Amino acid sequence: MRTRVLRFGLYADEPGLAWVRGLVADAVGSRSARIMEMSVLRTLPGSGMPAAEMYEHLVDQWDIEHPGEGRGAREPVELRVDLDCSLRTWRAVRAAVIEGLCPEGAGRHVCRVPWAIG
Repeated sequence: MRTRVLRFGLYADEPGLAWVRGLVADAVGSRSARIMEMSVLRTLPGSGMPAAEMYEHLVDQWDIEHPGEGRGAREPVELRVDLDCSLRTWRAVRAAVIEGLCPEGAGRHVCRVPWAIG
């Protein structure tokens, strides 16, 4: 096994981040993987680019999917998860988290937390 990274761009407030962290923990907990670190980044490592710049399209997604709802304390961030696991397990965890973020399938729906693969 080796350390592999999951990255998700999110437009979330603290409750939204907690919900996504829970999705990740549930996906990891049912497989032979271990979370080494889980961090919320506001600046992307290596480039110094603000996460708000990289994921600004998620703000627009929120506005379209949640008309009339305020943005509250939501902000674009990147959730980075370092996992100790095999490539096969990494793929399964990633798929499970994506399914949790979009449980309604491919049809038109509203995301609880707008997201993108980092």
